[in-house]
Amino acid sequence: MYEKIFEKYSPDKENLIYILHDIQDSDPQNYVSEDAVQKVSEFLRIPISHIYGVLTFYTMYSTKPRGKNVIRLCESPPCFLKGSEKILMQLCEILNVKVGETTEDGFFTVELCACLGICGNAPAMMINEDVYGDLTDEKLIKIINDIKRRA
Repeated sequence: MYEKIFEKYSPDKENLIYILHDIQDSDPQNYVSEDAVQKVSEFLRIPISHIYGVLTFYTMYSTKPRGKNVIRLCESPPCFLKGSEKILMQLCEILNVKVGETTEDGFFTVELCACLGICGNAPAMMINEDVYGDLTDEKLIKIINDIKRRA
């Protein structure tokens, strides 16, 4: 799996972030494993500690397995003022998880993020690559149910 990703890039340190994104996106559990870190270290000839520094600095990466669908709820001031805390409580109740946890079926993981850049549509969340704004309890339930139906 890693060889196919490495073929797309030259073995330059500047490609680290792109390689880590590709590895995480290609993993069914949406994370970068210890094995992957070792392979990237060998390919780019950089220390494992440097790779972990990048993985732990950027919140979009995970070093532990996550669900098929990663939900990132914005907790920026505009979203908070528009009710993201209430949306978070509803989301955790619907999925029966806490922030940072994955549903028992491995389908959803709930995370918080600093900003999604659509403050005019607060509160907002992102599920995988799709962004949803102007969230209400009703809209949240519909979004989650629609994703479950598409599975």
